[in-house]
Amino acid sequence: MEHAEPTKLVYQNRRYVGSKETLAYVLFDVSKSFNINLYAERFIFDVLNIDFKYLAIVNFINTIWDVVNDTFTGVIVDKTRTRWGKFKPYLVGLAIPGTIGTCIYWMMPLFFPNTDGLNVTKFAVWLTLALIREGAETFRSVATNGMLATITPHPVDRTRLITKANFFSGFVEKLPEILMGLFIDLIIHDVVKVKLATAYISMGVFTSVVSGAMALFFFMITRERVVQSVERPSIKEGFRSIFNNKPILLMTLSDFLGAFSLNAGMNNYLIDVLGSASIKNIVGIPGGFVSNASYAYVPWMRRRFSTKFLWIAGGNFGDFLHVGVFLLGSIGGIGPNGWYNKRKYMIPILMAQETIAMSVYGIRKVIPSEMANEAMDYCEWKNGFRTEGMTSTAKGLATKLVGAVSGTVKPIIMKKIGYQQGQKVGTQTDMTKYSLFAMCTVIPVVTGLLGLIPKFFYDLSGEKRERMYEELLARRAAAQKVLSTGDTEQPGEEEQVQEN
Repeated sequence: MEHAEPTKLVYQNRRYVGSKETLAYVLFDVSKSFNINLYAERFIFDVLNIDFKYLAIVNFINTIWDVVNDTFTGVIVDKTRTRWGKFKPYLVGLAIPGTIGTCIYWMMPLFFPNTDGLNVTKFAVWLTLALIREGAETFRSVATNGMLATITPHPVDRTRLITKANFFSGFVEKLPEILMGLFIDLIIHDVVKVKLATAYISMGVFTSVVSGAMALFFFMITRERVVQSVERPSIKEGFRSIFNNKPILLMTLSDFLGAFSLNAGMNNYLIDVLGSASIKNIVGIPGGFVSNASYAYVPWMRRRFSTKFLWIAGGNFGDFLHVGVFLLGSIGGIGPNGWYNKRKYMIPILMAQETIAMSVYGIRKVIPSEMANEAMDYCEWKNGFRTEGMTSTAKGLATKLVGAVSGTVKPIIMKKIGYQQGQKVGTQTDMTKYSLFAMCTVIPVVTGLLGLIPKFFYDLSGEKRERMYEELLARRAAAQKVLSTGDTEQPGEEEQVQEN
C-alpha cells in the first residue's frame, strides 16, 4: 500500500470557480447520465428490431469511421484558438444538433413501424444516423474533456468540483433509468396497456431535451482558465506529446486491455432470466446510501494514499465481487433449480454485492476523472504546451477499436448461445439463461483482467505530483504577466478567488 505525502502547495483550499459555474458543472454532470441508455440495447432488440447480423455490420463500419474521424478531430481541436477559447465553440455549436440527433435515434420506431429485423431501408438509415452521431460525438467528447481539464488551474479546486458534481448528481441522474425499468416491467407483464415503443420514444425524447438543455447551460457560462500556448503545436509535436506522456500511455493501455472484456449486460440477465428490469433498482437501494457516503472520505483518501492504489481499489474491487456472485448463483446447477434462476436467492446476493461495491464508489468516480486532467497537466509540464485534442482522441481510439471488435463479436456470441430476439420474457432456454448470467458476472472479470496490469506502473503521485504543480503554477503566473492582450487579470481580481 502506497501513501501520498501531502505538502502545503497542492493541498491548500484555493477556489477559482464560483457558485453559479459550480451549479452549472453539477447540472452538466447530471446531463451525462440523465438518459435511458441503460436500456438502449433492449430498445434495439425488442422495439426497433435490428437483426444481430446487421448490428455486427454497423459496429464494423463504425469502427472504420472511428479511426478516420479520430485522426483529424484531435488535430483540429488542438489548433483551435478563438476569443471564446479552444473548446467552447465546439461545445456550444454542437449542443442543439446533438440533441436533435439523439431525439431522432429514439424516434426511429415511428419511421419504421412493424418492420422485420432484416429491413434494408431501416438498416441504411440506422447506419447513417450512427455515423453522423459518432462524428459529432467525437468532437463533443474531445472538447468536453479539454474544457473540464482547463476550467481551473488548481488540482484541489478541480477535485472539489468533480466530487461535488458526482455527489449531488447521484440523487437525480438515475431517475430516468429507474422509471424506464419500471415501465418496462409493467408493460411486458401486461399491467399497463401501453406499447413498449411508446415508452421508449417518450422517455428517450424527454431525457434528450432535458439533458441537452442542462449541458448547453454549462457550455454557455463556463470558461477556460488554463492559458494555452500562443503557438499551435505541430502534428509531429502532438504525437510526441502522447508518446512521452507516461500517465496517458498507462491509462490508454489499461483501457485498451480492459476493453477485451465480454459482457452481455446485467439488464439482459435481469429481464430474460429473473423477469424484471426493476430488480436493478431494488438491489441498489442500500448501495445508494453507501455510495453517497463514500464521497465524504475521498479527500482524505486522496491525501493518504497514492493515485495508483486508489485507481486499482476503485476500479477493480467491485468487479471481483462478481466472481462471488457467479459462484453462489451456480449453486443448484444449470436449470430450474439453479440459484441464478431464483429471485429469492439472487436479489439478496446482488444486493450484498452492490452495497459492498458502493463503498468505493466515490473513489471510482473521482479518481479516473482527476487522473485524466492531471495527465493533461503533465503534458504541459513536460512539453510546454497542451494537446488535449490529440491526446483525448488517441486514448479513446485505442479503446474504441477493441470495443468495436467486442461490439461486433457480441451479437455473434448472443446468437451462438441461442438467444432469440423478441422472444417472450422467461422463455429462453436454460443454457441460454445460464450463459447470460455468466456473461454479466464472471466472464467480464476474466476477459478484462489484463487491464489491471498497467495500473501497477502508475507513478504520478507524492513528491513528483507536488513538484509538477509547483512548477506549473509558477509558469502560469509568469505567462499571465507576459501576455499583453487577452485576459491578463489575476484570479483574485475577476474570479474572486477564495482562500481558506
